[in-house]
Amino acid sequence: QVQLVESGGGLVQAGGSLRLSCAASGRTFSRYAMGWFRQTPGKEREFVASITFDGGDTYYTDSVKGRFTVSRDNVKNTVYLQMNSLKPEDTAVYYCARDSKTYRGPYYYREYDSWGQGTQVTVSS
Repeated sequence: QVQLVESGGGLVQAGGSLRLSCAASGRTFSRYAMGWFRQTPGKEREFVASITFDGGDTYYTDSVKGRFTVSRDNVKNTVYLQMNSLKPEDTAVYYCARDSKTYRGPYYYREYDSWGQGTQVTVSS
């Protein structure tokens, strides 16, 4: 069972930037697409961004396009989410997740089945 550990969350003013990291255990990281999701109290978890197993393609929800960038380092077993021009509505707990199957594109985020514990991002106005 893979372990995913997020870091990099915190408090930032609107317009600022944060970079989240998600470190994965094991030796199969490079076989799986990875994604980022977020959740606020009382709401369902929301897809944010995903990236193919080899980093060749990415996919974003409309509300973060042009502001967030997902990337990965398969040597370091880490996926990143660079968040720029942050808005108060980006405030949430951010989770990374792994695809349930290997060697797929970034569009199967509804089938991700391994999750980290989350990291809090708070954007003040």
